[in-house]
Amino acid sequence: MIQELVTIKNKAGLHTRPAAVITKIASKYKSSITLERNGMNVNAKSIIGVMTLAAEQYAKLTLTIDGLDEQEAFKEMLEYFDAGFNEAI
Repeated sequence: MIQELVTIKNKAGLHTRPAAVITKIASKYKSSITLERNGMNVNAKSIIGVMTLAAEQYAKLTLTIDGLDEQEAFKEMLEYFDAGFNEAI
């Protein structure tokens, strides 16, 4: 299991487009992938779940990945968060 604290870097926060991309990335992997904020734990493969986090710029989320392909999933997910969802930071 891999667990890492990630920060929302882009100005618009975790809105529809990045939520959809996170869901798309997570759905490629067999591992369980969850995001947690303020005690709310959601399945990263669910766009509705990801959007309910309502995470603004600088919000911190706990990314947890557990499964056979967790290393690959972690690498791709972390790159997307680190890039600020490829938006203005």
